[in-house]
Amino acid sequence: MKNASPWRIGFDIGGTFTDLVLINDSNGETIRHKTLTTPEDPSEGAYTGLTQLIALAGLKASDIHTLTHGTTLAINALLERRGAKTALVVTRGFRDVLVLGREYRYDIYDLNGAPAQPLLPRSQAYEITERVTARGEVIAAVDPAEVAALAATLREEAYEAVAILCMHAYAWPEHENQLESLLSRALPGVSISVSHKVSREIREYDRGVLTAMNAFVQPKARRYMANLENKLREGGFTCEWLVMGSNGGLMAPQVAADYPTRIIESGPAGGIVASAAFARRNQIKQLLAFDMGGTTAKACVVNGGEPSITTDYEVGRADRLLKGSGLPVKLPVVDMIEIGAGGGSIARVDSLGLLEIGPESASAWPGPACYGRGGEHPTVTDANLVLGLLDPDAFLGGRMCLDVSAARQAMRRIAEPLGLSIEDAAWGIHEVANSKMSEALRTHSVEKNVNPSQMTMLAFGGAGPSHAWSLAKHLGIKRVCFPNGAGVYSAFGLLTAPPSADFVRSDRCPLQQDVDIARIRAVFAEGFDEAFSTLAAANVDPASASQQRLAGVRYIGQGSELTVPLPAGFLENGDVQALTEAFETAHFARFGRTLPGQGVEVVNWRGRVQMTPPALNTSDRLHHAEPEAQEKRLQVYSGREEGFSPCRVIPRSLLVAGEAISGPALLQEKECAIYVGPGATASLDEQGNILMELN
Repeated sequence: MKNASPWRIGFDIGGTFTDLVLINDSNGETIRHKTLTTPEDPSEGAYTGLTQLIALAGLKASDIHTLTHGTTLAINALLERRGAKTALVVTRGFRDVLVLGREYRYDIYDLNGAPAQPLLPRSQAYEITERVTARGEVIAAVDPAEVAALAATLREEAYEAVAILCMHAYAWPEHENQLESLLSRALPGVSISVSHKVSREIREYDRGVLTAMNAFVQPKARRYMANLENKLREGGFTCEWLVMGSNGGLMAPQVAADYPTRIIESGPAGGIVASAAFARRNQIKQLLAFDMGGTTAKACVVNGGEPSITTDYEVGRADRLLKGSGLPVKLPVVDMIEIGAGGGSIARVDSLGLLEIGPESASAWPGPACYGRGGEHPTVTDANLVLGLLDPDAFLGGRMCLDVSAARQAMRRIAEPLGLSIEDAAWGIHEVANSKMSEALRTHSVEKNVNPSQMTMLAFGGAGPSHAWSLAKHLGIKRVCFPNGAGVYSAFGLLTAPPSADFVRSDRCPLQQDVDIARIRAVFAEGFDEAFSTLAAANVDPASASQQRLAGVRYIGQGSELTVPLPAGFLENGDVQALTEAFETAHFARFGRTLPGQGVEVVNWRGRVQMTPPALNTSDRLHHAEPEAQEKRLQVYSGREEGFSPCRVIPRSLLVAGEAISGPALLQEKECAIYVGPGATASLDEQGNILMELN
């Protein structure tokens, strides 16, 4: 019998904290929780948090209807290069495909600039004799004896995973299927990824990088999903559970385990999905979503209530602000910028005597010095505590007291080399972090053709509300919103996301009047069959699905394409002009010009199947009575000239809707602290959100 319980849980595992939200769909009651992540086995910390959360609610594990999960497992494995020992098997003559890359400089003026290092070195690439042309003509067939010899070599070298990349397998996958079958039998227990199952998109470098990533992370992802599944079942959770994908949709855990490249931005996508829902609910046309946690900060532009989705995402950029300096992820990903600046980011003085922040993080263990877990390095959180931006007695709702003296001691590592006071060193860390983030946010906004000063900022995450006022000042933003439950907002996003699946098919097609519409319809039919098959693992009802059709279009002769929605008339009656006009409108918006008279062609056909998003009605209703909160005062440091000034610390439960609070003030929630700086006012709205206006 299907579980009819109204309770659902979203839990998001970050680098430092795991955020959890329990919601009762029948009355909107929510219970929020935050616990430290366990880096060695993230499933352990997640399970601990789940059991603590249901205990707070007085529920049993079997009372939960659905679990939705976001994780940083894949991105961390890629950034830290901590995955399986992986071999790349390629068509003979293409051994250097990952090393050569795209053969261009991402910054033509930097003679010393180096791109991101290949995920796999040349020594781990192996050639196999096979070749199929782009038209499907077999030039060289697969030789089973050669494959057997290769398998023996791979076995001797103790490879844990294999990535297979055959030329033109995006259209003609037969040889990859043969290699997968032969190697699977010869190498039991070794994970094998084939490029056409990871992505059916043209360009061997992009497809090769993605396939190598998938193979590199797959063994770890499979172990992780299996461990979490076992813990949940042994703990009495009988419900289904789903995993957030990088595209903002949910998938079955088995799909995430087999294709971890689809969950590279799993956790951050949850916050962006929630931000898009916030924008739609409050009719905000242009929203800048800012999420700062313990390890990184993320930002995304939300236009018209919809986040931008890109297929030109990158990870591990050599230069965080320069496109082309990272490894390409040619899959649909919520388009965001990620900065190595979080609450746990470590500050240091470099060889030139300059203050640097991140990207190294103290993570959950040992964590910032103020956590009292043995950390000695100064972090952004330590600086915020010294400055008075955090109440040491109210962290995590009072469950964790912060050690001010330990934070001050850590600040000496910055203060003494620079000849600064403890407070000025902390202020420097705070300001450098803000400058680093504001530069990235401005760059991201401009790339989206948006002026940040004309946008509303939505700030969330454990550290985001502490920095939002300063960032808004840097960017000229006048209005900042802090959603109800800002400290765990990504977990809310997991509860608003629908199951979805994407597909791509590369099939170059000049947009001429004699275009073969029947062939294009067949391409979409095959793709949607694949997408529905993927969704079947999530036990969804196909009748409630919506279908979206897209085309990757370019001028003939261009090296890249723009993705545009497919006009309805194109598939119905071959309206080539409608698709051409849609592309040229997008081209003008992106580049400010079109090329009249130049031929246009489609490179890729894309599609998405998405279920109806679940309704999310929340309230501030408390599941149990809480101790009476009291207002207090702290001293907040605002720079060398201003020094310390008194600051009201107001628990959220004391806020009255509509009452204006003038800064400086600290609005204290269980999972975060909202800093309202001088010259700003904040108020609580009827939905439970806090709105801050800056002069």
